[in-house]
Amino acid sequence: MMCPPTRLAQRLLQGIGCHILSVLNDVCKWYFQLLVNNIRLSLYIIAMNITGLAVLPFLLKTLFDPYFGQDCSYIFKAIKLGIRLQIYKKKNPFYSILDCFLDTVKKQPNKTFLHFEGTSHSYIEVDKQSNKVARALNTHANVKEGDTVALFMGNEPSYAWIWLGLAKLGCATALLNFNIRSKSLLHCFSCCGARVIIAAAELKGAVEEVLPTLKQQGISVYLLSEECSVEGINPLSEHIAQASDTPLSADFRANITSKSPALYIYTSGTTGLPKAALVTQERVWAASFIQAVSGVTSEDVFYINLPLYHSAGFLIGLTGAIERGITVVLRTKFSASQFWEDCRKHNVTVMQYIGETMRYLCNTPMKDHKVRIAIGNGARSDIWREFLNRFGDIAVRELYAATEGNIGFINYTSKIGVVGRVNFLHRRMFPYTLIKFDIEKEEPVRNSKGLCIQATKGEAGLLVGKITKRSPFVGYAGNDQQTEKKRLRDVLQKGDLYFNTGDLLRIDEQNFVQFQDRVGDTFRWKGENVATTEVADILTMVDCIEEANVYGVKVEGHEGRIGMAAVKVEEGKEFDGASTFSQVASYLPAYARPRFIRIQSSFEMTGTFKMKKVTLVEEGFNPAAVQDPLYFLDPAKKTYVPLTEEIYSSINTREIKL
Repeated sequence: MMCPPTRLAQRLLQGIGCHILSVLNDVCKWYFQLLVNNIRLSLYIIAMNITGLAVLPFLLKTLFDPYFGQDCSYIFKAIKLGIRLQIYKKKNPFYSILDCFLDTVKKQPNKTFLHFEGTSHSYIEVDKQSNKVARALNTHANVKEGDTVALFMGNEPSYAWIWLGLAKLGCATALLNFNIRSKSLLHCFSCCGARVIIAAAELKGAVEEVLPTLKQQGISVYLLSEECSVEGINPLSEHIAQASDTPLSADFRANITSKSPALYIYTSGTTGLPKAALVTQERVWAASFIQAVSGVTSEDVFYINLPLYHSAGFLIGLTGAIERGITVVLRTKFSASQFWEDCRKHNVTVMQYIGETMRYLCNTPMKDHKVRIAIGNGARSDIWREFLNRFGDIAVRELYAATEGNIGFINYTSKIGVVGRVNFLHRRMFPYTLIKFDIEKEEPVRNSKGLCIQATKGEAGLLVGKITKRSPFVGYAGNDQQTEKKRLRDVLQKGDLYFNTGDLLRIDEQNFVQFQDRVGDTFRWKGENVATTEVADILTMVDCIEEANVYGVKVEGHEGRIGMAAVKVEEGKEFDGASTFSQVASYLPAYARPRFIRIQSSFEMTGTFKMKKVTLVEEGFNPAAVQDPLYFLDPAKKTYVPLTEEIYSSINTREIKL
């Protein structure tokens, strides 16, 4: 039935009305949502402005930081080198520093690789000589891939080609300190697991001394000599001379990877028997990049006068030169008197220093030179400044690192007295922190949860590096106990694992990293920590004192250790007790002033120019036991007076208050 027209119209109007209401409802919802979004947008803009204002000082500080450009340059170099290393690791077979050397031989065969005592050796000559070494050892000593061979010799060109020859056979090389003898030599040899030792002719006597033990252990002994009449020592030079110099197949080292052992380098032994740090193929690459980071180019000439058995001379110097494809001027040992003459003669542009060598150079006459970069560690601020004033605008690249460690720094700026600078990339790639350390207990300070407490800005703290896949700690060969001692657990959270460097560092307000002291060297007296390096710096400012070796000694009836210093007096001068007292009283708090002074004509040093302290600490300040002149700080007389038996007795009976 059809609806009347009026009712139909009403229904149509109702339908239209409902539709309009629906549309209006949608419009209202849309407008409301738009309003909400605009409010959100406004709040977001306000928040961004507030955030922008908050970070603006940081951005301005960063952009106007005088070292910002140098930070960026360093980060860019580090990224490039990191990418290169990743490419080398992914290559099959692995691309090692040996492969880099072989490529350099192809590119520049006639370029001089080594200058040594008036002779020169090109890249191709060194390559051919290393081929002869590899073939002789493979044939006559049955040396093959996976073996470890100990090298016992001083700085000379054959050091380079024997190592390269061993690398061509896929062997790891243990770099023995040529100064060690007897028990220490046997210890170093045995812990790396070597079955063959190659010694220089001049070290035959040292080898003979331990030969019975080596024979018992079935060790093959080879001497770099034409002949040897000692039974059990085989001459090697003739075999090398007669061997072919044709290239060896890469099949000899087919199984070498980035994780394979490349070297065993020994700690300096300042606190006991040396430990063998295992250096992988990857670590060799990382160390070789230090020259590149420091600004060394393929046109530079690098001067090595540090021992090749040490990481500074071998890794930074020799392998770094291979990575750069440059010429090396090699010297048997450091000589301050010949240093600048060598630099002038060979147009040296990059030098190395370590420990006290920079100070020795400051005592030499000024000469013309072309040195533009100095790479090393252990330069005191005053010596550093004097070195620059004396020898001109040389970029000093002071670094901090340990052969076995997983964290290091390099000062890529012109700031004097620092070992590096904190930047986000370095800290992200190689996580590290400084933690509070109890000097007296010689252990990290922990909170109620058993976790370590981070040191505040400007506070000295123990440097620890997180052990990760990217920054591993491989440990010491044949010494699980010492390896475990360097591992620190539950540092910032339960279950984490860090490498304990054993060094106290501090980060200042400008994010510069400063080395403070070795943990074992820092001592505690009167409830205060005393940093030996700081005290030594103050003492060497005294006119009559040339060198100072500061340490802490035990005193009967007293907690902690009291300050003592062995000093070397300037030539032609006498020890001045009054001026020394004036110096330490003016610059050091009472607890840090050395109460005892020991005069020595020379210091016992490690092969890398670090002062030994163990014997000095053991001998203490007893005038009956110590033959050297001893002095005692007398506050009443305001001078250092000769330490007599009477004074010594009064100290032990506590009649003299310390």
